[in-house]
Amino acid sequence: MPGVTVKDVDQQVLTKNLAAFLKKSGKVLVPEQADYIKTAKFKETGPTDADWFYIRCASIMRHLYLRSPSGVAVLTKVYGGRKRNGVHPSKYCRSSDGCIRKALQALEIARMVEKHPDGGRKLTSLGQRDLDRIANRIVSKQREAFTPLSIIVTT
Repeated sequence: MPGVTVKDVDQQVLTKNLAAFLKKSGKVLVPEQADYIKTAKFKETGPTDADWFYIRCASIMRHLYLRSPSGVAVLTKVYGGRKRNGVHPSKYCRSSDGCIRKALQALEIARMVEKHPDGGRKLTSLGQRDLDRIANRIVSKQREAFTPLSIIVTT
């Protein structure tokens, strides 16, 4: 069986499974202000999902897997969006860098992300191994679901 990587799996399924893994493992610590902060200045309210911090950490890990090394400034562009200016035309606006920085710091404490000597952050071998393991588990579950069952023919 060929090796399975993060590129072979649907990104939404991978992010949800990785967020569940991060929450279950207990390595990633959620900052105290996570209940009160907005993820961007163009948002009206903060996230309504209680596990939004784990989902953001999982998304950042996936992004670092695909485009490493990346810094906080690059990630603010990735998570940016449309700022509605009332009657004026909408403009692109970057995301908040505080929640991204806190997520990267939490992943560094968990030893899944490390600083790159040229700047930015990259995945450690432990983080890459966890991502590949979760991707492999997702593909194996999908293959189990689509395996044909033996057909019983009665005459």
